[in-house]
Amino acid sequence: QVQLVESGGGLVQAGGSLTLSCAASGRTFSSYVMGWIRQAPGKEREFVAAIDWSGSSITYAGSVKGRFTIRRDNAKNTVSLQMNSLEPEDTAVYYCNARRGGVYEHWGQGTQVTVSS
Repeated sequence: QVQLVESGGGLVQAGGSLTLSCAASGRTFSSYVMGWIRQAPGKEREFVAAIDWSGSSITYAGSVKGRFTIRRDNAKNTVSLQMNSLEPEDTAVYYCNARRGGVYEHWGQGTQVTVSS
Protein backbone atom coordinates (compact mmCIF):
# COMPACT_ATOMS: atom_id res chain seq x y z
CA GLN A 1 0.00 0.00 0.00
CA VAL A 2 1.25 3.46 -0.90
CA GLN A 3 0.11 6.64 0.79
CA LEU A 4 0.78 10.02 -0.80
CA VAL A 5 0.92 13.33 1.07
CA GLU A 6 1.28 16.61 -0.80
CA SER A 7 2.61 19.88 0.51
CA GLY A 8 3.74 23.24 -0.79
CA GLY A 9 0.57 24.74 -2.17
CA GLY A 10 -0.44 28.31 -1.48
CA LEU A 11 -1.21 31.73 -2.86
CA VAL A 12 1.17 33.38 -5.30
CA GLN A 13 1.04 36.29 -7.70
CA ALA A 14 1.11 35.76 -11.43
CA GLY A 15 4.66 35.30 -12.60
CA GLY A 16 5.70 33.78 -9.31
CA SER A 17 6.89 30.30 -8.42
CA LEU A 18 5.88 27.46 -6.15
CA THR A 19 7.23 23.98 -5.55
CA LEU A 20 4.90 21.16 -4.65
CA SER A 21 6.18 18.08 -2.89
CA CYS A 22 4.70 14.63 -2.52
CA ALA A 23 5.96 12.19 0.08
CA ALA A 24 5.14 8.54 -0.45
CA SER A 25 5.10 5.74 2.06
CA GLY A 26 5.68 2.12 1.09
CA ARG A 27 8.52 0.06 -0.28
CA THR A 28 7.33 -0.09 -3.88
CA PHE A 29 7.60 3.63 -4.69
CA SER A 30 10.17 3.09 -7.40
CA SER A 31 7.87 0.74 -9.31
CA TYR A 32 5.35 3.50 -9.98
CA VAL A 33 5.12 6.21 -12.57
CA MET A 34 4.58 9.29 -10.43
CA GLY A 35 2.73 12.34 -11.56
CA TRP A 36 0.59 15.35 -10.93
CA ILE A 37 -2.95 16.04 -12.01
CA ARG A 38 -4.89 19.21 -11.26
CA GLN A 39 -8.51 20.18 -11.04
CA ALA A 40 -9.75 23.75 -11.35
CA PRO A 41 -13.16 24.79 -10.02
CA GLY A 42 -15.93 23.60 -12.31
CA LYS A 43 -13.52 21.74 -14.58
CA GLU A 44 -12.47 18.14 -15.04
CA ARG A 45 -9.16 16.82 -13.78
CA GLU A 46 -6.28 17.66 -16.09
CA PHE A 47 -3.00 15.84 -16.54
CA VAL A 48 -0.01 18.03 -15.62
CA ALA A 49 3.16 15.93 -15.60
CA ALA A 50 4.49 12.42 -15.04
CA ILE A 51 7.88 10.82 -14.50
CA ASP A 52 8.90 7.17 -14.74
CA TRP A 53 10.89 5.27 -12.14
CA SER A 54 14.27 6.17 -13.56
CA GLY A 55 13.48 9.78 -14.37
CA SER A 56 14.38 9.18 -18.01
CA SER A 57 10.83 9.45 -19.31
CA ILE A 58 9.02 12.67 -18.44
CA THR A 59 5.78 13.97 -19.90
CA TYR A 60 4.21 17.40 -19.54
CA ALA A 61 0.91 18.89 -20.56
CA GLY A 62 1.36 21.43 -23.30
CA SER A 63 -0.02 24.16 -21.07
CA VAL A 64 2.82 23.78 -18.54
CA LYS A 65 5.72 22.65 -20.70
CA GLY A 66 8.69 24.95 -20.24
CA ARG A 67 7.32 26.36 -16.99
CA PHE A 68 6.96 23.29 -14.75
CA THR A 69 9.58 20.67 -13.84
CA ILE A 70 8.84 17.30 -12.28
CA ARG A 71 11.49 15.39 -10.36
CA ARG A 72 11.64 12.31 -8.17
CA ASP A 73 14.00 10.96 -5.56
CA ASN A 74 13.53 7.23 -5.15
CA ALA A 75 15.86 7.13 -2.14
CA LYS A 76 13.61 9.58 -0.30
CA ASN A 77 10.31 8.42 -1.83
CA THR A 78 9.46 11.91 -2.99
CA VAL A 79 8.29 13.59 -6.15
CA SER A 80 8.21 17.32 -6.68
CA LEU A 81 6.72 19.78 -9.11
CA GLN A 82 8.55 23.06 -9.54
CA MET A 83 6.21 25.63 -11.04
CA ASN A 84 7.57 28.84 -12.52
CA SER A 85 5.94 31.73 -14.36
CA LEU A 86 2.63 30.84 -12.79
CA GLU A 87 -0.53 32.10 -14.43
CA PRO A 88 -4.05 32.57 -13.01
CA GLU A 89 -5.08 29.65 -15.24
CA ASP A 90 -2.83 27.41 -13.12
CA THR A 91 -5.15 27.88 -10.15
CA ALA A 92 -6.36 24.44 -9.13
CA VAL A 93 -6.11 21.68 -6.60
CA TYR A 94 -3.02 19.65 -7.47
CA TYR A 95 -3.03 15.91 -6.81
CA CYS A 96 -0.03 13.66 -6.62
CA ASN A 97 -0.64 10.20 -8.07
CA ALA A 98 1.05 6.86 -8.49
CA ARG A 99 0.40 4.92 -11.68
CA ARG A 100 1.31 1.40 -12.65
CA GLY A 101 0.32 -0.50 -15.76
CA GLY A 102 -1.68 2.49 -16.91
CA VAL A 103 -3.86 2.43 -13.81
CA TYR A 104 -3.90 5.28 -11.30
CA GLU A 105 -3.59 3.24 -8.14
CA HIS A 106 -2.96 5.87 -5.48
CA TRP A 107 -3.82 9.53 -4.94
CA GLY A 108 -2.88 12.19 -2.47
CA GLN A 109 -5.43 14.39 -0.77
CA GLY A 110 -4.60 17.40 -2.94
CA THR A 111 -3.02 20.78 -2.31
CA GLN A 112 -4.51 24.11 -3.36
CA VAL A 113 -2.57 26.43 -5.65
CA THR A 114 -4.03 29.88 -6.19
CA VAL A 115 -2.46 32.35 -8.61
CA SER A 116 -3.66 35.92 -8.37
CA SER A 117 -3.55 38.30 -11.32
